[in-house]
Amino acid sequence: MRTLIVLALAGLGAQLVDGSLGMAYGVTSTTLLLALGTNPAAASATVHLAEIGTTLMSGVSHWRFGNVDWRVVARIGVPGAAGAFLGATVLSRLSTEVAAPVMSVILLGLGLYVLSRFTLRGLPKDRLGGPLRKRFLSPLGLVAGFLDATGGGGWGPVGTPALLASGRMEPRTVIGSVDTSEFLVAIAASLGFLFSLGSQGLDWTWVAAFLLGGLVAAPVAAWLVRLVPPRVLGSAVGGVIVVTNARTLLHSDWARLTGAPALCVYVLLYALWAAAVGYSVRAHLRERAAEPAPAGAEQPLAAARRSP
Repeated sequence: MRTLIVLALAGLGAQLVDGSLGMAYGVTSTTLLLALGTNPAAASATVHLAEIGTTLMSGVSHWRFGNVDWRVVARIGVPGAAGAFLGATVLSRLSTEVAAPVMSVILLGLGLYVLSRFTLRGLPKDRLGGPLRKRFLSPLGLVAGFLDATGGGGWGPVGTPALLASGRMEPRTVIGSVDTSEFLVAIAASLGFLFSLGSQGLDWTWVAAFLLGGLVAAPVAAWLVRLVPPRVLGSAVGGVIVVTNARTLLHSDWARLTGAPALCVYVLLYALWAAAVGYSVRAHLRERAAEPAPAGAEQPLAAARRSP
């Protein structure tokens, strides 16, 4: 029972982060399952089965709060489902020890770009609302879906920074669209795992625990992402991307950095992240204070001076 409670709380926390920042549900949940001794394929299958329910609830919640661009959902979700099914049925048992560091370098670069762009420049209004081409979205969905199935997570970490870096969508719309399209990816990956593995290694009570926690958190996360200013949200997402992928690189065969050196890197990254978010908050408050008053609105003092 204690394990189920821990899993439910983990599912709640993971979905709260995922629904607010567009990533980290799979990474967080899979990491916990691997720590409990679950084999990688079964861990990924468990997470994706739970995600069928959590992504459905998350998608409905984001839609109700106006955070979804359905054209983007279709253009990344369908190829993403194909990539997820392929990854689950063909490559889910292959080692990703070589591929993970390479992808982390790419994602780390995207994360630094997103972090600096939203922190220093805010929301790029000059390109906001511009069209996203299918030749960009379809390959993005295919790659993200494939990595999501083979690595136990990756749909958000790949899709969210790529769409944010395009500068054509508000962060809340990026997050809502990525979370909603993940429903298709979760179904396809789950079917792939069930066809290739059957129910071997699956604990359905664990699936239910993750699902319950995620269902509770999904509406809260969709509401939260609407309240957070885009500039602050972009900085927060960029920090998540940087820290997550830096951790992967530090533990890879490329670096194998542990102990005090690794701690110093983490302290530096978290300090940078906190400073960026703090700067974005202050910049947002300055921008809001500098906004002109709505047409027809008068300051009370000015109105009093004109009155007889």
